[in-house]
Amino acid sequence: MSGASTAAYLARRAAQKERVRILYRRALKDTLNWAVHRHLFYQDASDLREKFEANKHVEDLDTIDKMIDAGEATYNKWRHPDPYIVPWAPGGSKFTRNPVPPSGIEIVYDYGREEND
Repeated sequence: MSGASTAAYLARRAAQKERVRILYRRALKDTLNWAVHRHLFYQDASDLREKFEANKHVEDLDTIDKMIDAGEATYNKWRHPDPYIVPWAPGGSKFTRNPVPPSGIEIVYDYGREEND
């Protein structure tokens, strides 16, 4: 391999590894939405890991791209329709429950003490 083709190969492999990492993390986080109890989640997470590990040995770049595309399509097909959102995160039920006061309003924390001049 020449220097340019080696660099292109390494860049493509790095991009593939990143796509696989992102797909695995998204699928693992989505597994939490489907599993009601932790013992069910641990089994599902183990099964998911086995699916990813089974194809770890594949070296052909085009085959890897096809497998990643198929995995992303499967993930999108089976995504949870109503994912769990932490209450204080954006989209959660407590997000911005206590919004920042409008500008011009000052909060004084004197805890009932008055200035004696």
